[in-house]
Amino acid sequence: MSSYAKPVEVLIDELGRLPGVGPKSAQRIAFHLLKMDRIDAVRLADAVISLKDNVSFCETCFNVAEGDECRICIDPQRDQQVLCVVEEPKDIAAIEKTGAFNGRYHVLMGAIDPLNGVGPEQLKIKELTLRVVSSDITEVILCMNPNLEGETTAAYIATKVLGPYEVNVTRLASGLPVGGDLEYADELTLGRALEGRQSLS
Repeated sequence: MSSYAKPVEVLIDELGRLPGVGPKSAQRIAFHLLKMDRIDAVRLADAVISLKDNVSFCETCFNVAEGDECRICIDPQRDQQVLCVVEEPKDIAAIEKTGAFNGRYHVLMGAIDPLNGVGPEQLKIKELTLRVVSSDITEVILCMNPNLEGETTAAYIATKVLGPYEVNVTRLASGLPVGGDLEYADELTLGRALEGRQSLS
């Protein structure tokens, strides 16, 4: 039987469901929130509710958006012929910080990971194919994370998905550490990787 009050137990359980938050971290966060001024706690709760009420995923690229499409998809200044494919919306933010890319994006919403039951059908790969077929896209840059899942996903897209089409498929060049995540790469490293991308087709 827990020695905590029921509301504390519930909060710890809910925090523990967040990615990267273990039981001890959940407990620390819960007690930090308990010590917070009420106005700060309400501001945090309002921010979470506002996020759920006002933000969804772009109908075109699956980036985060406040309307039907994200700000990048509706920007007429972006190059419509170059498409950068990433695993998650957070990867777009990392690439945008470099200032080295002015095309559009496509978010897969994950990577192929058979051990965790994630296959191509769980990702936005069909939507990627449709965009390539129906648009005037000349290059697809595969910006998967440099780990086993990312490499598997990039290879699958380059050969099985985009192989039959006349589109130049490129991959980020060296400079990103193997086993790392795009969101933790510094701007210089990620910028150089974008500039030195290599053809897979």
